[in-house]
Order: sequence, then C-alpha cells, then structure tokens
Amino acid sequence: MNLRRLGTSLIAPAIGIFISIAVTAVILKFIGASVTTVFSSMWTYGTSPHAMSLTLNLATTYFLSALAVAVGFKMNLFNIGVNGQYVLGALAAAVVGSNLHMVGFIAIPISILAAMIVGAAWAGIAAWLKVSRGVSEVISTIMLNFIAIGIISYIIVRTGIGTETSLNVRGTKLIPESGMLHGTAFLDPGTKVYGFFFVSIFIAIGYWFLLNRTRFGFDLRATGKSATAARTSGVESKRMAIVTMLLSGAIAGLVGLPYLLGETGSYNLNFPTDWGFTGIAIALLGRNNPLGIALGALLWAFLDISSGQLILEGVPREITTIMQGLIVIVVVMSYEIVRRNQVKSEQKNVAKALAKQEVAA
Repeated sequence: MNLRRLGTSLIAPAIGIFISIAVTAVILKFIGASVTTVFSSMWTYGTSPHAMSLTLNLATTYFLSALAVAVGFKMNLFNIGVNGQYVLGALAAAVVGSNLHMVGFIAIPISILAAMIVGAAWAGIAAWLKVSRGVSEVISTIMLNFIAIGIISYIIVRTGIGTETSLNVRGTKLIPESGMLHGTAFLDPGTKVYGFFFVSIFIAIGYWFLLNRTRFGFDLRATGKSATAARTSGVESKRMAIVTMLLSGAIAGLVGLPYLLGETGSYNLNFPTDWGFTGIAIALLGRNNPLGIALGALLWAFLDISSGQLILEGVPREITTIMQGLIVIVVVMSYEIVRRNQVKSEQKNVAKALAKQEVAA
C-alpha cells in the first residue's frame, strides 16, 4: 500500500515535468532555437560543480520559504506574507548580528532567534486580525508585505541604522566575521555552499516531527481537514490559528538568512524581496511534505541557475519561467485528478464491503 501511494505521488510531478518540457520544446522550435542544444547546454552547466553549489544555495532559500507556507497550508491558512516576514526578519538579524562581537556559536543563534521572533510577530498581526476581527489572512498578509517594505526603506534611509556601503547603496553595518555562517566548498573549490543548507535539514526534520509525532501536529492536521470536527473533539481552532501563523512566521523569518549570513553580511536596499511567492509555488509542488518540498526547491533552483546559459544560446531566459509555471499548473491538476480517483476507489471498496455484509446477513 505504501509503495502504491508513493507511486501515485510521483505520477503528478513526472507528468508535470514531461508536459513542461514538451511545451517548452514547441516554443523553442517556434522561435527557431535548437531544442537539443538548449536542453543539453542547460543540463551540462546545471550539473557542473559550480552550478550545483549555486543550486543548493538557492534551493535552501526556496525550501525555507516553501516550508513557511506549508505550515499554514496544513491548516488551510494562506500565509501570503512570507515576503514581508522574511525581509523584516533578515533586517532584524542584520541589525542584531552587526552589534554582536561574540564567538560564532553564541552570535549566530542570537541572530537567528531575532529573525524568527520578528517574523513571528509580523505574522502574528495577521493572526490577530483573523481571530479577533475575522479579516482574511490572505488580504492582511498581502497588505503587510507592502507595509514591511515601506518600514524597511524608512529605517535604512531615514534612521541611523542605515549607512552608506561600498556599493553606494544604503544598508546596515556589516556583521562581524564571527557572526557569519559561510559554509563549506565541498562541491566546487571556489564556491561555498551556505552553512544554512545544513541548518535547513534539521529544520525539515523538526517540521516533520512536529506535524507527525506531536499532539499539536495532529490537532493542526485535523483542523485543516475539518475545523468543525476538530472543534467537536475539543481543539480550540482560534488558538490553533494563532499558533500556526506564529510558527509559519517564525520559519519565514529564516528565509533571508542563508543569503545574509552566507554571503552579504549586511541588509541593504538591493536585498531580494520576492522569495516568498516562489515558496508558495514550491509548497504546492511538494504537497506540503518536507521531502517533496526539498525536491521541488532543487528543481526550481536548478532551472533558475541553468537559465543563465540560455542567453549564450540566444534564447530568452524567461523560457524557464514558463517551464516552472507549467510544472506547477500541471502537477496541481494531476494531484487533484489522482485524489478524486482515490476517493472514487475508496467509495467503491466501501460499497463492496457493505454489499458483502448484506449478503452475509
């Protein structure tokens, strides 16, 4: 039964990837590009040690973003505010980290904790609005994204926290080297894999354990499947909504840290601000499962990194965006088809069992 379930879970991604490749091939033919040359070039570069290191770094960020979204999805909460939560979290970590002159094993956890607290607090606003005023978390979190960007711009431009960097862009002071988490160059001698890549593995294990081996995880999943049934069994849905959004925001606060602590060492106005929406697509692709999300993040990052080769072939790199969009659309549709077929199969099995009982009686 487990093998059968695993097989059905793999069908949807396989179909999505196949269709996206087929449609992309048609588009490449239409614009006069060589299909085999383009795909071969992307694969050759994407599997090089340098590109694989970059892929792991980007996938780490995507994975954390998708995990933050997935926590909410498990309870039918749509945390669309990961963008705002992670940029505020990254800013908090940068400010705190730049003022800590301690050994790494003390400074780094404090910076991480600061990012998680700020991310959770920002998500907590949406949770409070939903529970106390009935405001949809979709609307509130989207609005909070814009507010967060405005707050950050004001802090960096108008307050003493911001300072001119070497690139003539205002940002926070540099985090001391002891507070950085650069990682190791185990694939390519010239490219380090972020230290947060290994941290994300432990976060994934913690996520799985929390959702599948604790009372809180059971209550969360039960509320997501049927809030009415969960309340009947004694689960406080309002409290669950608040805790779930806080947890989602805490994880979201970590999204910018691989890049901050592994590369820039400072938060400036050029810091990426759109990783949250990518996380939504990857969470859907991985069906909120940590392993599925990890594979989806790797695939997404691989396409993003290898798309740089398309320019050398005279092909718009936006082709990869089309591929990514097609994969998500087809996979979600395939998952729904598989789910409906499973429901029909279960209904038939129940009907057969009832018919046998009637015959025996």
